[in-house]
Amino acid sequence: MTNPIPLLKDFPLHAHDKLRYADTDRQGHVNNSVFATLLETGRVEVIYAKETGLHDAGCSFVIASLQIDFLDEMHWPGGVDIGTRVGKVGRSSVTLEQAIFQQGRCVATSRSVIVHVDTTTRRSAPLGERAITRLAALMPTAS
Repeated sequence: MTNPIPLLKDFPLHAHDKLRYADTDRQGHVNNSVFATLLETGRVEVIYAKETGLHDAGCSFVIASLQIDFLDEMHWPGGVDIGTRVGKVGRSSVTLEQAIFQQGRCVATSRSVIVHVDTTTRRSAPLGERAITRLAALMPTAS
């Protein structure tokens, strides 16, 4: 994602997660590796949502790329909000744009590519029409 720093309202989907004491590192802030776990919370709520999940029968999603830009420290205790939106829809892949917020402050942004794969062949599989329609609804509208 590029500047300016996003706001939570810029994302159509919001997830929430709790920070744990074990998430902290020697410097007393939340370890960078935890950011990836928090982003996963937001991704999974898009991909495998009970009513609006994206995968077809016999398929799943794998992450092909994950870029995280660390903007500020996070501290325990507390919670975070994770905003998620769709940046691009390909034939068998989706680019998700996400941001993590603590107390309304954006602490990280992320871009990830997830690929729809056939669980038997382990090869990419085209996204279904239902998934494409759902993903289009999660893209930012042009202003």
